Amino acid sequence: MSRGTHAPEADAIRALLEDWAAAVRARDLGGILAHHSTGIVIFDVPPPLVIRGIEAYARTWRLFFSAQAVPVVFDILDLEITAGSDVAFAVARMRCVDREAGELEFRLTVGLRKIRGAWTVVHEHHSLPAN
Repeated sequence: MSRGTHAPEADAIRALLEDWAAAVRARDLGGILAHHSTGIVIFDVPPPLVIRGIEAYARTWRLFFSAQAVPVVFDILDLEITAGSDVAFAVARMRCVDREAGELEFRLTVGLRKIRGAWTVVHEHHSLPAN
């Protein structure tokens, strides 16, 4: 589902996020980072809870991949996008499979800005439901 008044923008963001998820499944770090800001801020599930900058974000993927079964499962279950002409956010339910914990469903929120004409992820937030 896409919300907001800029459907072409939402379509572009949907494609960006689907490409990002495909890059995760392919273990393609360059593809994972391709549309993220150098100054990105991430709120993540494993410590540290706040990650700042693209280099620190790249390091989180080593930890993620070390815990994943092969092939990597990283699926967008549902996705809602609200897009303006230069600012947008997306919320999704996601699924991955951890070798120890098994299947995990988690929440994703992504904040984006259009920078030099291209949608860029400036904030990413992953969370698990509290037990």
